[in-house]
Amino acid sequence: MRVATFNLHAGVDGWGRPSAALEHAVSLDADVLVCPETWRGDDGPDLYQELATRLAMNGTFAELATAERLISAQGGRTWQPLLAHFTGEHGLYFSEHRTLTKFQSARRAKHGALEHGRWGISLLTRLEIEEIRVEPLGRLPREKVRRALIVARLRDADRSFYVLALHGAHLSHGSYRQYRRVNEIAASLNPTLPVILAGDFNCWRPLLRVLLPGWRSLVRARTWPARYPHSQIDHVLGRGPWRRVGGGATDGGSDHRALFADVELG
Repeated sequence: MRVATFNLHAGVDGWGRPSAALEHAVSLDADVLVCPETWRGDDGPDLYQELATRLAMNGTFAELATAERLISAQGGRTWQPLLAHFTGEHGLYFSEHRTLTKFQSARRAKHGALEHGRWGISLLTRLEIEEIRVEPLGRLPREKVRRALIVARLRDADRSFYVLALHGAHLSHGSYRQYRRVNEIAASLNPTLPVILAGDFNCWRPLLRVLLPGWRSLVRARTWPARYPHSQIDHVLGRGPWRRVGGGATDGGSDHRALFADVELG
């Protein structure tokens, strides 16, 4: 079984140019696919529905923010502006909970027409879904979006197991509080069933050992930043008798690399 996680960054780069992220997600040929930063346009592209249709998958989407997305053919040679971490990127605008910076407001006014839609995390699968739900994790004071954990109980042949999908906040925003809640939710699951926890954690593996005790990595590969990755902040973690068969990370047009783990149940 292949489990993959890929941050789609709403299908655009940091300048607002269309990316190849959706096509790359399809090419992963996963049995279970977790996609942080899935975009569902109000009157435009719906990445969740496109993935579900093209991959013949079912699942759910957890809305974490309303947003605006720019589609532009203009930008520099880099994936995003060099000072994007300080002035904000050009592709996505979140003003539901926090006011845009003066730089973002000026750019937004300059570009004019923007696509309105919903931004969130999705979990899709080819396997039988026995149960699926969204557990809210709330919004941290410094965050401009909410967070949530998707909890799915799946069945493959005669075995049932859980898959949890997460897009964690940055540590600087206080994500350790959300990880406490993730631990509580995981502890409430049927203890006889194996569990996989996958997504963009915005956190390094050594710290996850402290924040999420009892889990082990099912694949190790650098995922960020995509072009010259030096860190792994996207993870596929397991609890129970999972056997790792293979895995790795591939560059597919986002600011993160796609991460996949080929696993078996012992």
